[in-house]
Amino acid sequence: MLDDTDRRLLRHLQADPLAPISELADRCAMQPATATRRLDKLTRQGVLKGQHATIDWAALDYAVEVSLRFTLDKTQANAFDDFQAAARKIPEVIAIQTFLGVVDVRLSVVARDMAHYQTLYRNHILTLPHIAELEALMHVATIKSSETLPI
Repeated sequence: MLDDTDRRLLRHLQADPLAPISELADRCAMQPATATRRLDKLTRQGVLKGQHATIDWAALDYAVEVSLRFTLDKTQANAFDDFQAAARKIPEVIAIQTFLGVVDVRLSVVARDMAHYQTLYRNHILTLPHIAELEALMHVATIKSSETLPI
């Protein structure tokens, strides 16, 4: 699917996503028009899904991050859909993941401080539908966080 030139272009794009097309093209030994065409092709193929900003939550005074793992009451026909729809409405939920196994859903939640988290927990998290079990893991440190692939 990808040739060496596409891989080279993606490696440089991952390393410096804000680089202008002209710089990416220079680094990949190609013309800017060629780089643009290839990036457009990779976008059309679904390899590139766009660019986004990564926000440092701590810089915005969110000091608490909690990973909440849920087992849902799967005897309810719409348990997953109802749970996910309700969780999406909580602004402090920054990620929702589903799993196969004992844990059905994981939410990543940020809060300004423990008092804010306690309010979120009582008023929003515990009111989510179809919860059978809930485990909270307090985030201590991020050792590695990367969306970069070894291309």
